[in-house]
Amino acid sequence: MGLVLLTTVELALVTTILLLLLATPLAWWLARSRSWWKEIVGAVAALPLVLPPTVIGFYVLIALGPNSPLMVLLQPFGIRTLAFTFTGLVIGSLFYSLPFAVQPLRTAFEAIGDRPLEIAATMGAKPLDRFLTVALPLSRRGFLSAAILVFAHTVGEFGVVLMIGGNIPGKTEVLSTRIFQLVESLQFAEAHRIAALLVIFSFAALLALLLIERRIGNIRP
Repeated sequence: MGLVLLTTVELALVTTILLLLLATPLAWWLARSRSWWKEIVGAVAALPLVLPPTVIGFYVLIALGPNSPLMVLLQPFGIRTLAFTFTGLVIGSLFYSLPFAVQPLRTAFEAIGDRPLEIAATMGAKPLDRFLTVALPLSRRGFLSAAILVFAHTVGEFGVVLMIGGNIPGKTEVLSTRIFQLVESLQFAEAHRIAALLVIFSFAALLALLLIERRIGNIRP
């Protein structure tokens, strides 16, 4: 149980950190760009919201398999496949949880408006300076919401991690797949204990988000 919990937390933490880094420039572009095709990009980023997890897991599994063009390029570096590895789980989680990072960040960036950035520009701040000193501080609650959503969503993953990770004990087994294995072996008491833990965690994450939204409504950034 301890190793499974550690793997779950590690996966959620690594996914959260990487997604905040990767989703920030994408969300900023979606919020600020006037390009006609930005909504197409936004729709692609939001696809995991409507696609079955098994579909995402299937295509990521193929992409990480030994016969994929990507793995052929990596074979000279000694990497034959990333399927059924922790790294593969992280890659799958990045795709699966992407909209839970992009949407809160995009909303936070759009809420800033043009005025604060225009004022900073008149004071001589360059685009990068305006982003780091104005946009990021004003959107900090969006980052907090994104972090909570991604972390909680990754903890609750099942279909993607089962297909990509294969539920290998001590390597790719996480809490959600552990419950599935326990139910299959009719160990309902242990499955109930882990399921109850996830229910409590999910409730705490949702409560934190509601409190953040309430704070946003009461305090102007």
